This record gives sequence, structure tokens and C-alpha cells, in this order.
Amino acid sequence: MDDQGLENAAILLMSLGEEHASEVFKHLAPKEVQRMGETIARMKSISHDRLDQVLDKFRAVAGDQSMLVSDNDEYVRSVLKRALGEDKANLLLDRILQGDDVSGIESLKWMDPSSVAELMRHEHPQIVAAILVHLESDHAAEVLKLFTERQRNEVLVRVATLDGIQPSAMRDLNEVLNQVLAGSDRMKKSNLGGVKPAAEIINMLGGTLETSVLDFIRGADNDLAQKILDNMFTFDDLEHLDDKGIQSLMKEVQSESLVIALKGATPELREKIFRNMSTRAAETLREDLESRGPVRVSEVEAEQKELLKTVRRLSDEGVIVIGGGGDDEFV
Repeated sequence: MDDQGLENAAILLMSLGEEHASEVFKHLAPKEVQRMGETIARMKSISHDRLDQVLDKFRAVAGDQSMLVSDNDEYVRSVLKRALGEDKANLLLDRILQGDDVSGIESLKWMDPSSVAELMRHEHPQIVAAILVHLESDHAAEVLKLFTERQRNEVLVRVATLDGIQPSAMRDLNEVLNQVLAGSDRMKKSNLGGVKPAAEIINMLGGTLETSVLDFIRGADNDLAQKILDNMFTFDDLEHLDDKGIQSLMKEVQSESLVIALKGATPELREKIFRNMSTRAAETLREDLESRGPVRVSEVEAEQKELLKTVRRLSDEGVIVIGGGGDDEFV
């Protein structure tokens, strides 16, 4: 969702009142709650015209949608059982409705990184890896930053080599967290783990931690390290985005953040960004870069990491396309 969509949603929620808005929040993912909360906190005043526009848009969208059945899950169960019989339907339902299982691991998504790290600090690296792949990559990276170098490296090797999680292993994970996993023994294994999640987490570590992890993995398995590198998208890789991708990205980035991030960019990347801005905007950005004094490396890396989060969000939304090396699939 773009900034305009977030603001519209925030205005709609504020118009509902606290009680109704809180019910809506219960159905949002942790990241969505965070972004929505930040947007609401940012909005100081709203004109009557803007409110009317948002409410009119909501009425139009809501009017185009209707529920054909009151309980989609139960409808799917009934139809498949009638069509396929009990046994075959159950096998298929395990796949279709797998996401409905309530996992105790989900609660970790709402916990701050230090709490998650403390909870898992003394667990086996394989268990930690299996838990972290359920988190957003930036959340997992923040957790790993609180581990020792050895723990961090061992966990990421296991993330990269993790080939799905069987239901029995999922139940074991929840026992570690003192929770009960609801699910079927015949449920297909979750498609989690692998080179791509490991690359995304390592991307979010940044700086010397990223180098340290990759050096460790390269020493253990050079081919695995190369596969991870092929799936990583770094700040300098922005140079490989097409012009349309750069233009879409520039619409999402605050000028102050861009200035700091570009302090650590290559001349080629800077020029590409300048070329995809209006003449006036490019000139202003050049002047800001020249007038800006020395910036801490940690501050530059932090802004670059935030910009990469935006790149991945736009990629997930299909707005831009980012790719790995060679003939690798898009990431």
C-alpha cells in the first residue's frame, strides 16, 4: 500500500472511533499495525473535504463487494467432502487451509527483537533457524544482531539449508515456546527456509556483520555462499534497476533519507538517480550532497537499509522488479 493508501486507511480508522478501530486492528499483521499506527500518529489535522473523499471512496469500494457465503472455510470443507469423499478431501484441505493453524510462533512477530533473542538465546541453532524463518527478514536480522558471532553464523547456515518444516517439527517448536500447535499429521510441510530467506536476513544485518556471516558460510560451503550472494540485493545493486524502477522508488523516499543514503553510493548510482529526477530536483539533491558534512558510516548504512526495505516492498507489490545474478529467478 502506498503512502496515499495508508493515509486514506488511517483517516477511515480514525473516523470509526476507538472501539470499532480496535476491532479492525485485530485483523492486521504486526507490520501493518506498525505502519498504520505511525501514519495515524503523523497526521495532525484532516480537512472536511479529505474526510468526505475517503468516506466516499470507501462506500464505493464496499458497495462493489459482497459476501457470497458467511463462512468461506466451512464452505470449502463441505464442497470438497461432497465432491471427493472424506479422506481425499481431508488431504487436500490440509494444503488449502494450512494457513489457518494458529501457531504459538506467531506471537513472536509482536515481540521486540531483544525479547525474542532472550527467549531463544540458549536454544539449538536448528530450532532458532526454524523459528526465525517465520519472522520478517528485518525483524529476524535485528534478533540475530543480539546473538554472538558464532551463534549468528551457525543459525544462518541452517536457515540457508533449511528445506521446509514438517508438522512434527512445528509441534516441537511450539513446545519450546510452551504453546500448542493446531494442525493435522497429514499437513504438507511448510515451505519455509532456504537460500532466499537467508539472503534476505543477511541483507538486513548490513556492514561488518554481513561480511562476517558470509565469510563463515563461505568457509563451510563455498557453493552455498555463492547461492546466497546471488539472491542478495544490495544498495549498489540499485544501479541495475531500470529507469521506471528508479522513478517509482524516488516517489517513496524522503529527500533527507536519500541524501544520507547516497553519501555511501557509487558515482554511477548517483548519476543514475539524478537522470531519473526532474532537472530542478536533481540540482537540489546535488547541492544537498555537496553541502552535507561528514556522516557516520552507521547512519549511512541505516538509511540504505531503510531504502532497501522500500525496494523489497515495491518488489512484493509488483511495482518494480529486482533480480539475482545470472539466470537466477527474480527475488
